[in-house]
Formats: sequence, C-alpha cells, structure tokens
Amino acid sequence: MAATVVLEPAGRCRWDEPVRIAVRGLAPGQRVTLRASLRDEKGALFRAHARYCADADGQLDLARAPALGGSFVGLEPMGLLWALEPEKPFWRFVKRDVQTPFAVKLEVFDGHEPEPQAEQLLSVAVHERDFLPPGVRREPVRAGRVRATLFLPPGLGPFPGIIDIFGMGGGLLEYRASLLAGHGFATLALAYCDFEDLPKKFDTIHLDYFEEALCYMLQHTQVKGPGIGLLGISLGADICLSMASFLKNISATVSINGSGFSENKPIYYKETSIPPLGHDLRRMKVAFSGLLDIVDIRNDIVGGCENPCMIPIEKAQGPILFIVGQDDHNWRSELYAQIASERLQAHGKGKAQIISYPGTGHYIEPPYFPMCPASLHRLLDKPVIWGGEPRAHSKAQIDAWKQILTFFSKHLGASPKL
Repeated sequence: MAATVVLEPAGRCRWDEPVRIAVRGLAPGQRVTLRASLRDEKGALFRAHARYCADADGQLDLARAPALGGSFVGLEPMGLLWALEPEKPFWRFVKRDVQTPFAVKLEVFDGHEPEPQAEQLLSVAVHERDFLPPGVRREPVRAGRVRATLFLPPGLGPFPGIIDIFGMGGGLLEYRASLLAGHGFATLALAYCDFEDLPKKFDTIHLDYFEEALCYMLQHTQVKGPGIGLLGISLGADICLSMASFLKNISATVSINGSGFSENKPIYYKETSIPPLGHDLRRMKVAFSGLLDIVDIRNDIVGGCENPCMIPIEKAQGPILFIVGQDDHNWRSELYAQIASERLQAHGKGKAQIISYPGTGHYIEPPYFPMCPASLHRLLDKPVIWGGEPRAHSKAQIDAWKQILTFFSKHLGASPKL
C-alpha cells in the first residue's frame, strides 16, 4: 500500500481554520519527514519541515504524533503552517490577492535526512487555503476620497460593520477584512497612503479622511447601525484610537500593538491637534543577531497618562480592547496599554480591557500566519527585529482572533462562527 496524505477537511478551507493532516500506508514505526512549502504572489518561497515516526499500524496523525525535530518539536498539528519561513531574508508573509488561495504543497519523505532527496519522496498533496470565504462579496470602494474594499458576508443584511486599518506599510491589505466577513461582519479594508491617488507618504494624520470612511459605512444599506467597530494594528491601531476619541457612532475598538500616542506625526481633527511624541534614533540598539532594535527610540513619556501627546481615549463612546504582544520590539506596547488604562481610570472610566501575550511580537496576524521576526522598516529602509517566539506567537494569534471576534460580536451584535 502506497503512502497517502489525508487532509480533513479534504477540500479548500479558510486560512483561519485548522486542517487535520495525516499520512496512511506507512510501515509500522517508519521514520518520515514532512515538508510544507508555498510561494506568495511575488514568487517568494516559504518552507517548513518536521520529522515524525509512524505508529504501530503505519499511520501518522499530526494531531496525535509529536514532531521529533525540524522547524518545531512536540505536538503541533498546525506547525507545518505557522513555522513556515521565507527563503529570502526579512520577507514578511502577506496575502496580496484575496481572490486566489495559497496552495500549500505537502510532501512526505522517507527517513530523517536533513535535506531529503527526490528519490525519497513517498507522497505529495496540495492543500488550498482561501482568504475569500464562500459567498463573501468583494466590492472595491472609490467614494469621494475613500480608497478601500468592502467585504460583505453571505446572506441577507444588514450586517454589523467594521473598519480595518493596517500600519505604516501603506497600500491596501485585504486579507484580515475578507476573513472577518466570513464570520458575519461587513468589513471595510481601508487604505490611507501609497495606494492609487492617495499620498505616497503619510506625514500627518487628518481624521477627516477617516471620518469620510466612517460615514460611508454608516450610510451603506448593508451595514447595520447605529455604530461601527474599528480594528487596527500598529499605526493603524493609533488611527483607530484617534477615531474612537474624536468621532461619533463608534461602538467598539480593537487596538493590536498600538501605542495610544501621536508618535512621529501630529494628529489633526477640525480645530484640535495632538503634537507628536517624537523619537531619537541615537537610542537605537543593535541586537545580538546584528539587526536593528528600535524598541526604545521613542522619547520618554513625561507626565505619564496626562502627557499632551497622548490620544484622549477617555472620550471614546464605546469599549476598547487592547491586544498586546509582551515581546513587541516596534515599541513597548504592554507599557503603553498600561498607561492607557491609567488614563481611563484617571478620567473615571474604569480599567482598560487588556489581553497581553508572552513571547509575542509586533505583527499579531490571523491564525496560522507565520511569525515575522524581522523585516525591512519602511522609514529606516533597514531590517529591524519585531520580536516574538514562533510557538508562543502562533498560540497568541489563535487566541487573539477568537477574542476579537467575541468582542465585536458582543458590542456590534453578531453571532460569529468561532
């Protein structure tokens, strides 16, 4: 009997869903190496491998068999995905076109050789992982100045609405919004720089642009009011916190590794402005790896939670959830979340809701995304470390995704499929 890779579910599944990987038809106790590989839209190769032993019946189930070595060790049923590493140094794992799946090639090799040869190949399978769930509608948005893509869940609306904003990398990233639509949320992936006719560089935060996007969602017939949810990471999180502080009709906000401060760019809304905290590049360190560590380059927070560069989050109408990576090396997210909580309490608002994850770096992505330990910093044009330990970071991403879905379900009124 030839060795066969068995996947459950057998067909295409969403990227944020687990898949059960097994191998049938091996010899009892046979030593094998499993390898996963995929290429992103730019042709960059990602690979992971792990060594296993079949059971007494010649079967191997990754949900029950621990990896004996390779890219990870121990019982990690999804390790072949979250442990994927780029062949090209400092290359971040990103889905650029959500309309096509990632095709993950799964290979089974005989033995535990460090570099398996083609003649040792026992079986191969291709597992497709989708970012556009069945029935989800993708609608490009070019309304006034707003440049975005709206993802609508299957079925009859209206649906609870979310605006999704990424960090300073620019462009239009849709993969988080498209996955959220699969959980019942009408989600707007919003660009704000380096996309089509938007400014190439993002020098100041003018909230009137983001207010226009909010009005677009509130007026959309497929979006359920009276309020909208906001989800942002890094600079995108700080934009969301600013929107929640100054704009109306925002029912819930999630900040993933935001700072709560106007960092290097002033924030403007009508007659109000928040000065930037600023930074000092002389405080940059060189990590043991030889890469730059920027975690401490921001200026000290004089005055604590009453610092004038802080976003006035006490004005937010709806609740805020802070998702924090304790090993974030972009800035000290855990400290900033604690200062935000102090500010809320100082203004009689009670403690902030903070979920803090050990061993977790800056880029907290949807489940099973490989961790990005280091990549090119857009402003410095040099590689910097982002922090995180792959196994802990992966577990954090799975839990954070559930927490985000539950939070929005509670405050926007939906029944997400967890």
